Amino acid sequence: MASSHSTIIFITTLLVLATSISAKEYIVGDGSGWTLDFDYQAWAKDKVFTVGDTLVFNYAPGAHNVMKVDGNNFQHCNIAPLLNGTLTSGRDVIPLKTPGMKWYICGVGKHCELRKMKLSIVVLPQTMTPAPAPIVSQSSKLVVPSIYGFLVALFGGLVLLLA
Repeated sequence: MASSHSTIIFITTLLVLATSISAKEYIVGDGSGWTLDFDYQAWAKDKVFTVGDTLVFNYAPGAHNVMKVDGNNFQHCNIAPLLNGTLTSGRDVIPLKTPGMKWYICGVGKHCELRKMKLSIVVLPQTMTPAPAPIVSQSSKLVVPSIYGFLVALFGGLVLLLA
């Protein structure tokens, strides 16, 4: 009985660990942060956002804010009605908890309309995350990402536990 209890704990830990390893933190705008005249759509274009990831909006408090809006309000830079209030900390961390389209704007002055402070992204479910492409070195040997080696080691440990 103790062996099956240990196995359940091990598998649960493995699932939690695998989920936390795959989650990413995205600094919106990278080094530029959440600022005027930055092309956030170009920034987001090549990124894959999944449930469990987080967005971090960095800006000078008082100079900007972050508002989560719907698609129509995003298109027209309307600041009302708000879905989740206005974030104003200067380092706003937004966990991506559900899949689907997400829209964010700056509600200060005309920052959204005239200065391009708006971001729309698609958040995928965790199970739909594309697998990383294999990297082939110049010697034509396949390089396996380290996460796979880690998972193989954990599953190997599970097999030994059950044996």
